[in-house]
Amino acid sequence: MTKTQLNVFFKMQQKDDKKEVLKFEIKGQEEGDESTTALYALAGSIILFEIEGCAAGETSAEFMNIQRDSKKTAMKFAIKGDSEKKAQELYKYAGRNVNLFIQQSQMSIEEFYEDNSGVEYQVDGNGNVEVPKDQLSIDNVEDQEEQDIVDPFEEKELHL
Repeated sequence: MTKTQLNVFFKMQQKDDKKEVLKFEIKGQEEGDESTTALYALAGSIILFEIEGCAAGETSAEFMNIQRDSKKTAMKFAIKGDSEKKAQELYKYAGRNVNLFIQQSQMSIEEFYEDNSGVEYQVDGNGNVEVPKDQLSIDNVEDQEEQDIVDPFEEKELHL
């Protein structure tokens, strides 16, 4: 995958209850400028972006849209609300010109917004994992599957 590097103005960062929206602007583009052409193909997909020098590092986001007028090209990215620490690091760069690196992610939009909370567990000092007592184990699942198999030749008592 090809990384696209752009010098952009980080216009704003706005938070709602589920995601953070970041808006970037590219100013001073002339008609026929090829540097942003590749960005149109990324709109509506999941991307990986990085602001040069930012401690947040590479961050995945939904490339919400791209709009171009005679003076600028505006891009909106949405990062999930659970990326709180990264959002705080990115916020430090809002209102500045930044070097932005963008590339396509292999993640789909469904995977991006999927809740991956998984099983809660704790690890003790020895590295042992403790899960809640009511959690199923793989042995329980195998036992259940064996019980569900019905013998077709089993004699059944008829109730008349």
